[in-house]
Amino acid sequence: QVQLVESGGGSVQAGGSLRLSCAASSYTYTYCMGWFRQAPGKEREGVAYVDSVGATTYADSVKGRFTISQDNAKNTLYLQMDNLNSEDTAMYYCAAAGPKCGVVGPGTDFRYWGQGTQVTVSS
Repeated sequence: QVQLVESGGGSVQAGGSLRLSCAASSYTYTYCMGWFRQAPGKEREGVAYVDSVGATTYADSVKGRFTISQDNAKNTLYLQMDNLNSEDTAMYYCAAAGPKCGVVGPGTDFRYWGQGTQVTVSS
């Protein structure tokens, strides 16, 4: 079992940046790792995935603005978020699934989840 703990959320003005971190209790390089978000009144949506060989995929809404990466030596997943806008306001979660990532989606096939970190973008 993998335990995940997110950090790095906060409040930022539109156009600003934040970097989220997700610390894992054990190695995650054999998993598909993903970032998800859920805004009030909306369904959870996938933001970005990185698979066991380092290939990344992104939701269209964040392409060119967000970057997912991982440091296997530290068992830590990151999400660099640049040029934030109000529509990025949400609770952000990291999660782990099997070794292969599918299409970025709501993450119903992800097995392990963190508790989330809040991101608030003001205009």
